[in-house]
Amino acid sequence: MRKYILIGMLLFALGVSAQSKQQLREELKEAADALSFHPDSLDLRLKKAALNMQLEQWEYAKDEYDYVIKRDPYNVAGLYYRAYANEKLGRLAFARADYEAVLRVVPTHFEARLGLALVNQKARRFTEAMDQINQLVESNPESVLPIVARANMERERKMYSLAEYDFTRAMEMEPDNTDHLLNRADVRLLMGNYEEARQDLDLLVKKGIVKASLKDFYDRLKKKK
Repeated sequence: MRKYILIGMLLFALGVSAQSKQQLREELKEAADALSFHPDSLDLRLKKAALNMQLEQWEYAKDEYDYVIKRDPYNVAGLYYRAYANEKLGRLAFARADYEAVLRVVPTHFEARLGLALVNQKARRFTEAMDQINQLVESNPESVLPIVARANMERERKMYSLAEYDFTRAMEMEPDNTDHLLNRADVRLLMGNYEEARQDLDLLVKKGIVKASLKDFYDRLKKKK
């Protein structure tokens, strides 16, 4: 299976070491113990939910955010992170509703606008997703994140020329980020631009990426000879 470098929102420390996970579990136990004495504390609920999220305990986190939002319907943090938990649980309609609720409170909330566009893409609401990501790119010209998000949407929809352009633009904004170059190489392979794709892969090696880690990409070049 082809491995893409996908857009990621750096919300949580996922993929942490076993030692870090053990520390998180200990902190979670402390938070749960504190909640047993102060069950109405929204701050403690939010703290416990954040730990649940870091441990990828999406359902437990959602339950805590449910409690917070029931008590405080306009709690932006609760709504935003519940949207993320709902997305992880595959509850895309609920995630969309939460992102929209955040934007009713804070219309300029960058992360919620991005999250809403990505959820709509997952839900195959392509027109809405593209309109939203285009607006985000235009209103945040200094940010590379929505450009990369749009490039991934374009690749998924086989709009390869547009994706190539956006990944190139991302490279210009972040020259040291090799993910953008790898993504462009992938798009060029999909387009059949094999010589340009090879140039991107060779440049990655020059930048210090171990060639063996790019084997799948070089193999795709060989298959097209």
